[in-house]
Amino acid sequence: MTSLLLTPHPWRTPLEVAEWFGAMQAQDVASGLWSLGVRQPGSTVVDVEAAFASRHLVRSWPMRQTVHIVPANDLAWMLDLTGRRGLGRMIERRQGLGLLPRDLNGLESELESILASGQPVTRAAVLQGLSEAGIPTDGQRGYHMLAYSSLIGLTCIGPQQGGAQTFVLVSRWAPQQREFSREEALTELAFRYFRSHGPATVQDFAGWSGLTLTDARRAVALNDGRLVTIAVADERSSEWWGTTESAAAVRDAATTPHATLALPGFDEYLLGYKDRSLHGDESLLERVVPGGNGIFRATIVRSGVAIATWTRTLVRDRVDIEVRPFTRLTGRARRETEQALGRYAAYLQRAPRIAYRD
Repeated sequence: MTSLLLTPHPWRTPLEVAEWFGAMQAQDVASGLWSLGVRQPGSTVVDVEAAFASRHLVRSWPMRQTVHIVPANDLAWMLDLTGRRGLGRMIERRQGLGLLPRDLNGLESELESILASGQPVTRAAVLQGLSEAGIPTDGQRGYHMLAYSSLIGLTCIGPQQGGAQTFVLVSRWAPQQREFSREEALTELAFRYFRSHGPATVQDFAGWSGLTLTDARRAVALNDGRLVTIAVADERSSEWWGTTESAAAVRDAATTPHATLALPGFDEYLLGYKDRSLHGDESLLERVVPGGNGIFRATIVRSGVAIATWTRTLVRDRVDIEVRPFTRLTGRARRETEQALGRYAAYLQRAPRIAYRD
């Protein structure tokens, strides 16, 4: 919880939080924004959105062909290291969509023309421009091409406009990109992962990053002296890694206060690991990811363990929240749950209305 910045920490801006992680899963934009907000007590959705409008943060497909929040000037090296691994896997999908090589001819130049102003353009307007240029965007073809253009580093997702997704040219929106060699990139990505998720295993890191196990092990070895093994209680046989700071946090865990938190769906708290046994009992994933369909529900977390899921509905100036506890909540757990959800409502600048459902 300390590594995940879910206990008090000194980082005060969305950019600092994102830099700590390196990348934060965010295919659902509202969940991604709250992943930043919950780690900055007192912030509002307006504060978090401002980090995207000011070009400090962007959303793109840096790994596992999944949308993540990344610091804008880290995008290029992450795409080079992990994002482009997805290009080969896109060929079969492209064939399934009936897209021919000639359909991609001119895609880059047309996107550069459509986005030439340097300002965000809505997804609908981008797709309309491509269609008018004779590039087919019906069905899932448009989404596929926008993901492809982002994987090659041409575009990325810009700030939301009235709830609509936008796209920008990386060269115009975030021209100052950090440059790393491959070994430097491996070293940096592993360090950011283990400092923000430790204790964790090499298998966790490989699953999160999309790297091969060989590259993941190499990345850990390159951090000799910066990453250390951490003893995890009970009979677990895996080798767990983290920074010296996360090792100290494990030692101090018994005296570290852990607030009850309302975490969004797709948060790094669960998605950042392959082995999630530290987060709850064996029934946890069935409750949070019913049927293993890849859709992670929002969770209430108490002392590091998931105890409920929750959903929200926006109604005018109110947010209606339904809580589904895994077991009957004590009076104290219920009060703490409502306080956590109250903090989420305050982030949205709305009044909460909370209901429970078995």
